[in-house]
Amino acid sequence: MADLQEQYDEAMFAFSTASYDEAIAKLKAILGSDPSHFDAQLSLGMAYYRIGDMASAIAEGLKAAQLRPHELLVHTNLSLFYMKSGDKKTAEH
Repeated sequence: MADLQEQYDEAMFAFSTASYDEAIAKLKAILGSDPSHFDAQLSLGMAYYRIGDMASAIAEGLKAAQLRPHELLVHTNLSLFYMKSGDKKTAEH
């Protein structure tokens, strides 16, 4: 079994080639091994965004916010997800 960094690299390769379902599966596997893997959590939200699943993108983005509440990228992503879902008020908050 590849270590978590290798697994993450593979997931990001899948993401970069627009194989979002594969990336999601790989990122979920990483989080199954290490629920506090911030990069995997953040990337999972973005992968859901790319396939148009805003509810899952928001849910995963909120999990990333729990891991790093002051991380600017988390809040930028969440704003994007909320805007895309049509919730402008929450996105601006």
